[in-house]
Amino acid sequence: MSLPLFESATTEPNLPQGWHQKALLIHDRLCAVYGCPIAYFHDLDPLSELVSALLSHRTRNAQSHKAFQQLIQQFPTWEAVRDAPTDEVQRAIAPSTYAEVKAPRIQQVLRLIEQRHGSLSLEFLAEMPVAEARSWLEALPGVGPKTSAAVLSFSRLRQRALAVDSHHHRVAIRTGLIPANTDVGRSHARLEAQLPESWNAQQVYDNHEVMMLHGQKCCYYRDPECDRCTILDLCPFGQARVGG
Repeated sequence: MSLPLFESATTEPNLPQGWHQKALLIHDRLCAVYGCPIAYFHDLDPLSELVSALLSHRTRNAQSHKAFQQLIQQFPTWEAVRDAPTDEVQRAIAPSTYAEVKAPRIQQVLRLIEQRHGSLSLEFLAEMPVAEARSWLEALPGVGPKTSAAVLSFSRLRQRALAVDSHHHRVAIRTGLIPANTDVGRSHARLEAQLPESWNAQQVYDNHEVMMLHGQKCCYYRDPECDRCTILDLCPFGQARVGG
């Protein structure tokens, strides 16, 4: 069994006039509801964040967290994970979906990092421009725009990189920030291009968090509660639904 390939992020050349302003209005409204700045939920080193992100693919947060905890409890170092029998790694990460695919992939990624960098560490990414660091990460198997952004933003590197999950993506499509046919991979460049270049890493992280939280707490996949949505007047999908 194989997991789907991930699209790389691409540069978004020209955004339609007004998209920047709309993105900021939505951000400000949602920040007022969910409270910005939002505390980072992780303080992992970047290599640990990468493994955690790989385990999270197509897996609920609680299950991927359990898989990560079991992995680090069973193996004291990433070198030990790299060199362990693959079936032992698979058993350790069993709570994560596709464990039989993720176990050899994680070991492959660990070997490639050491081959390319000379040691099992990603701390050096802090010295690279964000775009270059993301390209370096996305050259690894199974690492797409969401994972590369997560490593740089969510880890203790605290870099300026926008992650887009399924909730964030849904809210962005319904509010018209991106076309409905934009997949999650390509949405990263489009949505990040709408944010001010002057924003720091915390503000970019807040943008992801409030969009994600809104998808989780109001803009549900099924039966979104548009009538209580704080950005209803900025959302064509919600207006059409309420009006209907």
